[in-house]
Amino acid sequence: MTCRVIIWLALLFSCSYSPTTLATIRRSKDWPSGCTTRFYDFKVQTMKVTKLCNTTDIVSINGMYPGPVIYAQEDDRVIVKVTNESPYNATIHWHGVKQKLSCWSDGPAYITQCPIQSGQTFTYEFNLYQHKGTLFYHAHISWLRATLYGAIVIYPKTGVPYPFPNPYEEHVIIFGEWWSKNPFQLENSTLASGGGAPPAEAYVINGHPGPLYNCSEKDVYNIDIVPGKTYLLRLINAALQIENFFSIADHKLTVVDADASYTKPYMVDHLMLGPGQTANILVTADQPIATYQMAIGPYESAQNITFQNISSIAYFRYKGAGLTSLTRPTILPFYNNSQIVQTNMAGLRSLQLTNNLPLSVDENLFITIGLNVDKCNRQNPNQTCQGPNGGILAASMNNVSLTKPSISILQAYYNNLHGIYTDDFPGFPMRIFDFVNGAPNNSPIDTSSINGTRVRVLNYGAKVQLILQDTGTVTTENHPIHLHGYNFYVVGFGSGNYNPSTAKLNLVDPPHMNTIGVPVGGWAALRFVADNPGVWFMHCHFDVHQSWGLATVFIVKNGVGPLETLPHPPADLPKC
Repeated sequence: MTCRVIIWLALLFSCSYSPTTLATIRRSKDWPSGCTTRFYDFKVQTMKVTKLCNTTDIVSINGMYPGPVIYAQEDDRVIVKVTNESPYNATIHWHGVKQKLSCWSDGPAYITQCPIQSGQTFTYEFNLYQHKGTLFYHAHISWLRATLYGAIVIYPKTGVPYPFPNPYEEHVIIFGEWWSKNPFQLENSTLASGGGAPPAEAYVINGHPGPLYNCSEKDVYNIDIVPGKTYLLRLINAALQIENFFSIADHKLTVVDADASYTKPYMVDHLMLGPGQTANILVTADQPIATYQMAIGPYESAQNITFQNISSIAYFRYKGAGLTSLTRPTILPFYNNSQIVQTNMAGLRSLQLTNNLPLSVDENLFITIGLNVDKCNRQNPNQTCQGPNGGILAASMNNVSLTKPSISILQAYYNNLHGIYTDDFPGFPMRIFDFVNGAPNNSPIDTSSINGTRVRVLNYGAKVQLILQDTGTVTTENHPIHLHGYNFYVVGFGSGNYNPSTAKLNLVDPPHMNTIGVPVGGWAALRFVADNPGVWFMHCHFDVHQSWGLATVFIVKNGVGPLETLPHPPADLPKC
């Protein structure tokens, strides 16, 4: 029997349901049966790494950078014991895992849990019901995910084939950024300055910067290729502050999966992934025997941003190509080529729709996203107010910059604690203007935001449409927005201001994603059914924007019965 339900065995047995209730659940046709449980033991540790001529301490999992791969199959249960052996607070988020009835294991610090303090242990438990494809995990506190990340590879159930020809081999390719500075210090110094984040010292592919950087001629990732064979590359963007173009010299890339959801195959020369996004691509070794560059470089759509413009190079090396032979160069798009990004997005179509695409809407939300400049209210303004016109950079949704509380919002909600958050996050902008072309920009006079821990409450089962609108305050920008606890259908996107009378929505085969790049100077329309009770974070996946407050929180209320009710917290939940 296959595992068909949306319920997690571990959570149900740990919850305080009566024996009669448990017996009723077990008799249900939806009770899972035959799932495999995968156990992993993660140690958060510091390790010394030498990059770019310097040796530094980083935080990683089990002494590996990137961290170990979690392998599982669709519908498996995963249990990860995390022991924090580092001197820093830590949490881990399982990015793209929907966490049905396991909100306590989602991972964002002060949203669903307090941090795992040094010397403490916490066990994450979740089910991969109807998950297949490529996801990843990463730290979710401060900017610790700069080095603490790893892949989650979810295969189809036994006997279920891929909906595309079986590849000869599969390889995980993780994009990242490298700083030699401690990530906690990096965040603190950036926030203290009031200005922007410093650019990365390098981009990395599977932890390797490649030959274009100092002292990195041999610090290069390599894939050995058999001519004529087709390879599945599982791409993950774990970068901290920037989006990336990816390309392989002289080879076409066929996208077959985005954010662990199958897509109709489509072919591209270059693919752009924002932080938090994943894609599975097929590449056929159909070129003359040689070594081909496989590269990532920046996509930077904002104005007046300093960024790293040296590409990270890996090798796609055919069998028979000499180790010393010249490599075929990759030509990446120009750093601000938004046309390729829009073409990438337009090509995404779900391979097969499930029955949970809302064709009607109960809750229609319109949320502006963008940057702000607050007035300087600090001492030593030359050092602490380095934003535009002597202000302090901030970011917001509907002009509210999220302030994280001192305990988790989930704990406050579950225990009915008052004074931790308010449930008045606006479902519509508090001020209406031409968001893209007429945004206030007389910073810092009219560009400040409101600070607060404001959440939006959704009824269980609500059919939600979410319009995300980029704004031109400070600068327009392509923002990678991630929603925890859900996949959503991207039913539309476009340039300029969203207009419901002219917007063209795709209600036939929209892509099913967990992270969407809201177009620079444009909008995206998302739909989902609020059928997962708990507290769910939505934020920009540029960590500096998240630190500035570009985030909000949804609380989805309980439905009816144990299959629609948030379970009680695990016994080992960390305390603040």
